[in-house]
Amino acid sequence: MAEVMIITGGSRGIGAATASLAAERGYAVALSYRRDEGAAARVVDAIRARGGVALAIAADVSVEEDVVRLFQTVDGALGPVAALVNNAGALERQARLADMTAARVQRTLGTNVLGSFLCAREAVRRMSTLRGGAGGAIVNVSSRASQLGSPGEYIDYAASKAAVDTLTIGLAKEVAAEGIRVNAVRPGIIDTDIHASGGDPGRAARLGAGLPLGRAGSPEEVARAILWLASSESSYCTGSLLDVAGGR
Repeated sequence: MAEVMIITGGSRGIGAATASLAAERGYAVALSYRRDEGAAARVVDAIRARGGVALAIAADVSVEEDVVRLFQTVDGALGPVAALVNNAGALERQARLADMTAARVQRTLGTNVLGSFLCAREAVRRMSTLRGGAGGAIVNVSSRASQLGSPGEYIDYAASKAAVDTLTIGLAKEVAAEGIRVNAVRPGIIDTDIHASGGDPGRAARLGAGLPLGRAGSPEEVARAILWLASSESSYCTGSLLDVAGGR
């Protein structure tokens, strides 16, 4: 029976690339999406067309009831989760702190921080050997912004990803003896539509040219790092923060 991987925010970008690669490598894939049902359906249809197992579930990871329902749905449809990819993320338009509202910051922290905590909680409840689980792997999608700060652009986003880094380190130590490994990838400038969400669709091409590798990265390059951290090939890694950032 195929191992089950849950990927939050799996309808586009890094999440969609991870879902596709996971299915190719034999996982049964459950991806969550918040609004774009059509995009999620296209990812699922493409996986099924290649003979894979996939389903899409509408869920806002910042809402506890949605997260509980997401995991319960996967329990019933696919079986116990073996790997969680905390990928769902929120990024608002570029702004300086002096122009940010409390509502904006709450939205960003709600998805990026609270969502990661809630999904990790549900995964640990199922994976922990102390609770009758078989162990598993959690991969959090952080960002190089957690170290660089994103001044003048998205310092709320950067702060939220720093929290994800700390969650990764602390939870890794908390559940290591329970058969669960927890790691994170920190993508740099990746060519996805998240930059358009921030009001700067040309950002990846513009900044990518100045990186040591001379280009922006692709979602597939991040997906390969995620799948490595989720696999037994990284069996001695936990609490690791893997930069996938072209030298940035």
